[in-house]
Amino acid sequence: MYNIMRNSLIYFGLACLGISTGGALQAQSPALRKLSLDEAIQLGLKNNLSVLQAGTNNRLARIERIRSLSALLPTVDGSGGETVQEINLATFGFHFPGVPSIIGPFAYTDVRASAAMNLIDWSARKNLQAAGQYEKATELSGQDARDLVVEAVANSYFSIIAAGARVEASRSEVATAQALYERARDQHAAGVSPAIDELRSQVEFKSRQQQLLASQNQFAKNKLTLARVTGMPPSQDFELSDTAPYAPLDDLTPEQMLDRAHRSRGDYLSLKAQIQAAEIAREASLAERYPKLALEGNYGAIGVNLAQSHSTFAFVGSVKVNIFDGGRIHADVAQADVSIQQRKDELGSLDQHIEVDIRSALLDLKSTADQVAVAQDNLGVATQTLTQARDRFAAGVTDNIEVVQAQDAVANAQESLISSMYANNLAKVALARAVGMTETNLKQFMGNK
Repeated sequence: MYNIMRNSLIYFGLACLGISTGGALQAQSPALRKLSLDEAIQLGLKNNLSVLQAGTNNRLARIERIRSLSALLPTVDGSGGETVQEINLATFGFHFPGVPSIIGPFAYTDVRASAAMNLIDWSARKNLQAAGQYEKATELSGQDARDLVVEAVANSYFSIIAAGARVEASRSEVATAQALYERARDQHAAGVSPAIDELRSQVEFKSRQQQLLASQNQFAKNKLTLARVTGMPPSQDFELSDTAPYAPLDDLTPEQMLDRAHRSRGDYLSLKAQIQAAEIAREASLAERYPKLALEGNYGAIGVNLAQSHSTFAFVGSVKVNIFDGGRIHADVAQADVSIQQRKDELGSLDQHIEVDIRSALLDLKSTADQVAVAQDNLGVATQTLTQARDRFAAGVTDNIEVVQAQDAVANAQESLISSMYANNLAKVALARAVGMTETNLKQFMGNK
């Protein structure tokens, strides 16, 4: 009986370290896939809809920047045509004695190239700069979308490890409850213990079996969640290859983490780029009052036919000055001011939100580390209590109420240890997300696992 209990606790300990996450002792199917945390993250970044949409937004931002650039580049057109024409001078009010009113028909050929360019257009230049900042902001928003996907994948991955540990803990509890039930049944059959002991141990055994079934179901559902986040087919069976050993984080201050977040968090940097883009857009609106210098011209050949054609050209330089626009520019500037203030308000709110997230994650790390230490001590004490209670029951000193109570205490201690370790890992994920560059920081916080 002692060996059964010892082996069960060893099995549970391995599960808590993530060495076995459900069914590792069973024969593996040829289709079974080993999945590490890094592989799961890469799958999520490749297949998750949020990342795909972020890529689409990046392409749209680049297109807008190219469109803004086109306003500063020359445009060149080519044309060629054959014209046959007859003119009635009377329709233009011309009446000349002795001159026929009908001229033609006559024909001519014209082949020509035309070009136009805005030599000086400060508004277009500022719009190009603003488009560049918007493109940068969109790319940073894409980085933030990647961070969210990494957070979701890591949370799902660790939830499977915790669920697998609960499955193995439940199996050890079932084995212990079964051994207790068999001993109570044998003692009752030998007439050395009452029937109530057998019934009580049987109820405990069935309760542990029910708990095992529920744990196995939750484990399977957590695997489906990870498959959904990473884009794997729901029918794909996989087994986690990485472990999540408990390792406390020390010497992390809110000030250090906040400074790192300001330098690396995608949504924060994206808002700063949006503010710069809005400020440049305001300058572009003001620049519409400045004169614009444009140059256009054409060069080609015209004649009765190509053989008798002669080259002709025309070049025109023009200056355009805004005199009155009905208040449109003033409205554009006012709208830009509102946009700038909105982005600044959002930046201030996000800054406060980031600091709260960092401080909350650090508090959770400290609290869960203390909980793990207490849970480990409690599990050792509960295990000793269960051993002594089983020895007392085997010696006939007491009934199995003490054993059932001690077994419940061990189960609660095991659940507390699993929950606190899982919460500690989630706090690391939350801190990595709050700081930014989630994938890189998560590897650091998890000890490069």
